[in-house]
Amino acid sequence: MTVKLDFEECLKDSPRFRAAVEGVECDVFELETRLEKLLKLCGAMLDSGRQYCAASKAFVGGVRDLSQHAQGDAMMSECLEKFSDSLNQMIDNQVELLDSTQQSSRQHIHTLVKEDVKRFREARKEFERGSEGLASALHHNAEVPRRKQHDAEEAALALQAARTSARARALDYVLQINVIQSKKKFEILQFMLALMDAQACCLEQGHRLAEQLEKYRRELGAQLHQLVLESAREKRDMEQRHAMIKQKDLSQDEAVLEGRGEAPDGVVMEGYLYKRASNAFKTWSRRWFSIQSNQLVYQKRAKDALTVVVEDLRLCTVKPCPDHERRFCFEVVSPSKSCLLQADSERHQQAWLTAVQNSIASAFSEGRAEPPSQHPERPASLVGGTLEASGRGPRAGGDRRVLDQVQRLEGNAQCCDCREPAPEWASINLGITLCIECSGIHRSLGVHFSKVRSLTLDSWEPELVKLMCELGNGALNRIYEARVDEMTVKRPQPGCSRAEKESWIRAKYVEKKFITKLPEARLSRGGRRGPSDRDRPPRPPLKPKPGSIGRAAELGEAGSPPEDLRSLHPGALLYWAAGHQNLPTMADALAHGADVNWVNTAEESRTPLLRAVAVNSLLACEFLLQNGANVNQADSAGRGPLHHATILGHTGLACLFLKRGANLNAVDMEGKDPLSIAIDTANADIVTLLRLAKMREAEVAQGQSGDETYLDIFRDFSLMASDNPEKLTRRDLKLTTL
Repeated sequence: MTVKLDFEECLKDSPRFRAAVEGVECDVFELETRLEKLLKLCGAMLDSGRQYCAASKAFVGGVRDLSQHAQGDAMMSECLEKFSDSLNQMIDNQVELLDSTQQSSRQHIHTLVKEDVKRFREARKEFERGSEGLASALHHNAEVPRRKQHDAEEAALALQAARTSARARALDYVLQINVIQSKKKFEILQFMLALMDAQACCLEQGHRLAEQLEKYRRELGAQLHQLVLESAREKRDMEQRHAMIKQKDLSQDEAVLEGRGEAPDGVVMEGYLYKRASNAFKTWSRRWFSIQSNQLVYQKRAKDALTVVVEDLRLCTVKPCPDHERRFCFEVVSPSKSCLLQADSERHQQAWLTAVQNSIASAFSEGRAEPPSQHPERPASLVGGTLEASGRGPRAGGDRRVLDQVQRLEGNAQCCDCREPAPEWASINLGITLCIECSGIHRSLGVHFSKVRSLTLDSWEPELVKLMCELGNGALNRIYEARVDEMTVKRPQPGCSRAEKESWIRAKYVEKKFITKLPEARLSRGGRRGPSDRDRPPRPPLKPKPGSIGRAAELGEAGSPPEDLRSLHPGALLYWAAGHQNLPTMADALAHGADVNWVNTAEESRTPLLRAVAVNSLLACEFLLQNGANVNQADSAGRGPLHHATILGHTGLACLFLKRGANLNAVDMEGKDPLSIAIDTANADIVTLLRLAKMREAEVAQGQSGDETYLDIFRDFSLMASDNPEKLTRRDLKLTTL
């Protein structure tokens, strides 16, 4: 115990002692105030903690109720039970922590305030009372005259008694002062130590509970990742199915009439029919009829028991009722009774008649009639659409080989923007790989900036895979991040917030802050004369110096443009690169503002797309189309990309343009459409494609759905154009005589 006041000084009752006492009293009173405030805050904390624990217990109870609901799902039920048990134990630990905190505060802080400080105050009162008595006795003793000997003796005795009492009380007060000054230190420290021990114990127990579930949590996380992928696939399949069904004519009930052959549940035919009651009122009711197990049955609601109309189809017959006042009626007649039924349409009626007759025949042969197989419906148009929409595109459904092939390219093993490893998304017009968060930001930019597709979930045509392999993160970042190092801009990392990544992506692709800036002179040269600019004076066209294109060709399809072409206007550079299948240079030109439909007035107003057609570059055409090239923009002779592909006999390109919505009926200045040109050039493959497309177009115009043969042919042509283009050179001289 550290002595704060000296007992000898106390007996002297000196001014130093009085000053020391006043200082100690102020300190004790301030300590009392702060401790009472701490007790109040502790009480509020404990009340809030108990409310939190009670609410948490209720939440865990809700989780357990949910686990009872999920008893049929082993994975979900196990997860909810394990986690609810762990949460319940963690909440119990928190309740113990609150109890320990309350006990420590009562044992140390509350005792210090309510007992020790109280004794201090009582000792102070006794000290003040003794001091006042001593002062009064001293004053009385000083006033007694010398001549009054008796009074003087009495005053001396009283003074002695008062001094003895005052000193005893002062000593007691000093003792209380020293005790409380020393005790406050270890009581407060003991309280804090007990509090932190309880906190540590609670956290350690929680950590142990979490560690026990660590392996399960990792396994569950992997299963959830797989579930997310499967859910995305199912969603895509449902959306495709939804799109296909939505294109049907659903205004008629026969469009969804269901007739089945080898039905696993024994139901051959089912659907709604009106049934006339056998009562006197002859009322009509709509019921759900079905043919199953050689019986005709119906029910009103799914929970209702089946009502049998015909117990054995072998003992009945079916016939239409054309003379009945109601339309589309037919009658099922058995030896015991007959049942008059009404369909919604003539086709509906005929379907039911056929189904009942087939079921009667199958009942006699103890087999099942097998109605003609029906192909699933396909999207209603080929022209203006893609094979991807049909669900029959090449390598549809997320081939893992696509992911492996694309990720092996330079820089593609990390997200192009934030460097997140193992990206599973891509921008097909930029040719880069992305993580899921950056892909969402790219998608928000709009398809005119970035077209996002999953490497594992979506379908990939072979030309798109090759396009991705021609570009890649390394090539694109050399364009779009050319000035990042000199600008000392900080790239986002995988752990950055979405806002930081979005700011970076917009600056990179929308504002194009980091690309190499072009001189104003270069940007103002080279002009484009589109259809709306015919009355304006032309800007300088692209006229490369003699031999420059030849030298560029020596560089190879992926070579860089020679020095004398690097000063070109971006549109002219795009035109040059399209003629050499130089996709990185094409991407560079687009990044610097090249119009994807730039017109070269020096070469019959041809566009970069027409230039790529001239050299039979499927990849360059695909890249331009993905970046918004107009598939129907014609040159000065009125010939579009499909015309030129037909003239040159590039079957793969003709197939690509048809898939991307090329106009079959566009005519050039000579009045010829692509089919006429294909017949003149005797290209049997292109004639086949164009005739199929025209037939399909006519079917769509008449509201027919057609079959899927044309899709199979287009798929084969697409694969051959990408993998074996040399096989698409077939000509048939007989076509010229048609």
